[in-house]
Amino acid sequence: MKETIQKLITDSIEAKKRMLEPEHIAYIEAVSDKMVEAYRNNKKTIICGNGGSASDALHFAAEMVVRFEKNRKALASIALPENPATITAIGNDFGYDEVFSRQLEAFAQPGDVFIAISTSGNSPNVIKALESAKKMGIFTIGMTNEDGGKMKSMCDMCYCAPSKITARAQECHILLIHIICAIIEEKVFGK
Repeated sequence: MKETIQKLITDSIEAKKRMLEPEHIAYIEAVSDKMVEAYRNNKKTIICGNGGSASDALHFAAEMVVRFEKNRKALASIALPENPATITAIGNDFGYDEVFSRQLEAFAQPGDVFIAISTSGNSPNVIKALESAKKMGIFTIGMTNEDGGKMKSMCDMCYCAPSKITARAQECHILLIHIICAIIEEKVFGK
């Protein structure tokens, strides 16, 4: 048991160490700048994902709306997995593949940023939402695993976490979200 625990912690640390590579740092800077630009222009972020990635979407939106590390003005952010009534109505009436794209049609405006989280990069409802965002002219950011799946070529920017293992990729996504939140708070509201 002890060896398993040590291996899992070590694997997580190793994946996060790879986030220090120049291409990862450059991505984090670029995506943060894009989100800062949106917020400075009074726009919003719209975030989606399934399962653990749905929880990450909820977490990310909450950090924007409430606060990350400092008390400041609320920033507009919507997590598309947050309303079970909407999700089940869309799933029932249009099919589960439409649960995010239909909401995107309702909420997205030019200048907003759409963040799609899928560790495989292949979730059909996330792919459909990306297609809708593109048609609407919404800037898209993806968060996937090391392979990137279909999303890699569909997003304006796609962060491929440095691991093929879902749990390690999700751990990197949470760190990425926290870093972006810290940068947004600093750049939008100052130190």
